[in-house]
Amino acid sequence: MKSPQKSASKMTIEESLDGLLSQMTVEEKVSLLAGRDLWRTVPNKRLGIPSIVMTDGPHGVRSDGAAERIPGPATSFPTGVSIASSWDPELVERVGAALAEETRGMGCDILLGPCVNIVRSPLGGRNFEAYSEDPYLAGRTAVAWIKGLQSKRVGASLKHFACNNQETERYRGSSQVDERTLREIYLPAFEMAVKETQPWTVMHSYNRINGVYAAENTYLLTDILRKEWGFEGFVVSDWTATHSTVPSLKAGLDLEMPGPAKWYGELLAHAVFTWQVDETVVDAAARRVLRIIIKSGQMDDPALTPPGSVNTPAHQALARELAEQSVVLLKNEGNILPLDKARLKTLAVIGPNAAEGRIGGGGSSYLEPPYRVSPLEGLIAKLGDLVEVEYELGCSNLVEPAEFGSALFKGHGLAAEYFNNPTFSGQPAANQVEKSLIFEWIDRLPAPGIHSPQYSARISGKLVMPISGVYQFVLVNTEVCKVTLDGKPLFDNHHGAMSLPEFWNSADRITTRTEVKLEAGKPYDLLVEYAKTSEMNFAGFQMRYMPPVAPDAIERAARLAAKSDVAIVFAGMPTGFESEGHDRPHMDLPGPQTELIWAVVKANPNTVVVLNAGSPVSMPWLDAVPAVLEAFYPGQEGGHALANILTGAVNPSGKLTVTFPKRLEDSPSFINFPGTKEVFYGEGIFVGYRYYDKKDVEPLFPFGFGLSYTTFEYSGFQVSKSVKLGEPVRVSLKVKNTGKVAGKEVVQIYVADRQSSLVRPPKELKGFKKVALEPGETKVVKFSLDQRALSFYDPYKKQWVAEPGEFEVLAGSSSRDIRLKASLTLE
Repeated sequence: MKSPQKSASKMTIEESLDGLLSQMTVEEKVSLLAGRDLWRTVPNKRLGIPSIVMTDGPHGVRSDGAAERIPGPATSFPTGVSIASSWDPELVERVGAALAEETRGMGCDILLGPCVNIVRSPLGGRNFEAYSEDPYLAGRTAVAWIKGLQSKRVGASLKHFACNNQETERYRGSSQVDERTLREIYLPAFEMAVKETQPWTVMHSYNRINGVYAAENTYLLTDILRKEWGFEGFVVSDWTATHSTVPSLKAGLDLEMPGPAKWYGELLAHAVFTWQVDETVVDAAARRVLRIIIKSGQMDDPALTPPGSVNTPAHQALARELAEQSVVLLKNEGNILPLDKARLKTLAVIGPNAAEGRIGGGGSSYLEPPYRVSPLEGLIAKLGDLVEVEYELGCSNLVEPAEFGSALFKGHGLAAEYFNNPTFSGQPAANQVEKSLIFEWIDRLPAPGIHSPQYSARISGKLVMPISGVYQFVLVNTEVCKVTLDGKPLFDNHHGAMSLPEFWNSADRITTRTEVKLEAGKPYDLLVEYAKTSEMNFAGFQMRYMPPVAPDAIERAARLAAKSDVAIVFAGMPTGFESEGHDRPHMDLPGPQTELIWAVVKANPNTVVVLNAGSPVSMPWLDAVPAVLEAFYPGQEGGHALANILTGAVNPSGKLTVTFPKRLEDSPSFINFPGTKEVFYGEGIFVGYRYYDKKDVEPLFPFGFGLSYTTFEYSGFQVSKSVKLGEPVRVSLKVKNTGKVAGKEVVQIYVADRQSSLVRPPKELKGFKKVALEPGETKVVKFSLDQRALSFYDPYKKQWVAEPGEFEVLAGSSSRDIRLKASLTLE
C-alpha cells in the first residue's frame, strides 16, 4: 500500500500533466515525441517545458563535444561484464549513484543503460556491455545499477528491448524466439528491473522479434511492458530504429530519436488530422514523456536538483574497487600468485596490452577517459624499487589501425579551434579540448558557437609515442584535411562531401597512409587542419596509426622471460575488436598472441597470463601456463587494480557470468549463430550453463567460477522441508574462511525441479550473496526464495507455473562446484 505522502506527490504530478496537456495543441503534443537533435527532446517555451538531455553510457558518461552535451573528463568505469562479475549488488548500486553524479556533472538527465541483453554466443560483439548468460544474475545487477542511478534523480534507459543478442544484421534481422524461451531467458532481466525500479525509459532494439520490428511490437511494448509489468516511463527508440509513424505510435513507441523527426513530427500530426490515429494515443505518449521531464527536475528550482561531479577522487577509487572485485582468477597452479615480493627480484612484463590500458570495447559505450593506468604503470608503481621490472611488446594484437587516445598526447588532450568559415579566418568561434582524432559530425555542428554549415577546425597537440620505430599513420576524411608533424607535411587530402554511409563504405578510395619514424618519449607538434566547404549534413575525419613491431619481437620477449623470476603476459583484445556494429569472427586471440604465450611459457614456466576480453577466448596454452586471470575491460584504474590483485594487496573474488567453452563448437547457439535475415534461437531455454548441464558437456570454465587466494568451507545447510504455493522458501548455510588471508566468497543458490510436466534445465540460479570473511571467520548466509524461483513459463497456459512436487535446492561456489544439497516439497 502506498503511503499518503507518496500518493499525494504522484497526484500533484498527474495534475500538472493534466494542466499542461489541456493547454497544448496537437502539434505541440506531437513535438514532444521526437528529438530536437541527437540528444535532446524538443522544448516548449510557451509553456515553460524544457528539453531533457540523454547521453551514451552505461559504464561512463560519454560526451563527444556535441553542442547539446558538456564535454568533460568523465570517469571510465569497468564495462558491463565486469560490473556483473563482481556479483555484488551493493557495490553496483554505489557505482550507479556515482554515474548519476557524473551524468549531472556533464549536464545530462538520462544515461542510456543498463544493457541487460543475454549473452547468447561467445562471439556477440556487445557481450562486454552486457551482464550475463543468466537472466537472474543480469536482472539483479540491473536492479542495483538503476537503483543507484535513479537515487540521484538521473534516469536510466533499460536496453535493448528485446532479443538484441548479436550485431550481425541487427538493423533488419528477425530474432525467431518461442514464447517460453522469450519469457524464461530473454525477458526476466527486463521484467525484474521494470517491476522493482521503474526505469525512466526503456529503449527498444533495432531488430525484429518474430518478424515484427521492436518499434512496432505491440505485444512487447504495450501488452507485456505496460499492461503486464506496469511500466510508467516512456519508450525511446534506439537511434534511427524507427521505421513507421502510425504502427510505431500505436504499438507503444513514445519518443523517436534522434531528432529532428523523420517518422513522427509533421507525419504524425497529419495522421491525427486524417483520423489514422486517435488524438488520445498521442496524449498518452506525450503524458509519459512529460512525466519524465517533470521527474528530471528541469522544471523545479535548480537548488532542489542533486549536484553533479565528474572524475572525483572518490569516483576514481570506486572505479578501482569495482575493477578489483570483478577480476576472475581462473587458474593458480602451485600458488604462483600472489607474487612474493620478498623473493621476487626481476619481473618480465610482456604483451600488447601491458603498456596500454584496455578500458573498453568499441561503439557507443566507449569513452576516452581523462587518464588510464596501464598494467605496466600499475606494477611499477606497486613494486617500486623492490623489483626490477622490464617490458617487451612481444607482438601486436591490432587487426586494424588504432585510435590516437588521449594518453598519447602531452596533457592528455588536444587544443581545438573552430571557425565559422572554411578558411580559418578571424578569431575562433569556439575553443575545446578534444580527446582523440576521431571526428564525425552527423546532423550537427562541431562546437557551441558554430552556426555556419561551412566551417573549419584547427586541432593541435604534442604527440608522445611509447615505442621507438616506424609508425604507419592512416587518414580517412571528407572534404579537405591537412596534417603536419613538427611542421613537416604528412597529409594534404582533398575529397568531396559525402554521406556517412559513403564515408564508411568507400574506405579503400579515401584512405591515405604514410610512414613516420618516431622516438619513444619525444614530443612532436601535431597539427590537423580540416575545412568543410559544403552544406552536407555529415562531415568528419579519422586519423589512426599502426605501431612498429620488431621482426624478432616474440624472440625478444622470450629472452626477457628467460632471465626473469616471473613473466606476466598481458594479452587479449585491441580496442574495437569487440564492438557494437559487428560480431567477433572467432574465439581466438587476434594476432600472434597465442604464439607469444607459448614462447614465453617455454622460456619461463613461471608465467602468468592476464586477459582483456569481454567474452571467452580459446586457450590452447592453458595446461602449460600455471596462472591465468580474466581482467575483462577494467576501466581507467585497471592498471592499479591488477597490480593490487597480482601482488595480493587485494584477494580476487570475481566470478564468471558466462560459461567458457573449450571450443566454439561446444556453445549452445553454435549451429544458429549469427544467422542472417532470420536468427533461429534453436537452443531454446538451454542457454549457457543450462545447456552444458543438460548435454553433459564439460566447459573450459563453468558459469559462476572464480578462484581465491584463500579457501572456503560450506556447512549447516538448512532449507524449508515443505512450503505451500505462495510461501517463501527459507535457506541458510554457514561459510567459513579456512585459509590464511581475508577473502570474499560468492555463495550461489540453484534450484532443480525433479518432477516437471515440461522439460526444464537440470538447475537454475535463483540466489547469490557475496560474503567477506577474515581468516577463520564463519558467517551465516540467508536467502528467501519466492514462488517464481520454483516456476517455469507454460506457453499453453500463458502463465508462470509452480507445480507441486519435489525440488532440490543446491548451494555452491560455481554451477559445477555444488557443495550442499537439500530436498524441498512444494505442496
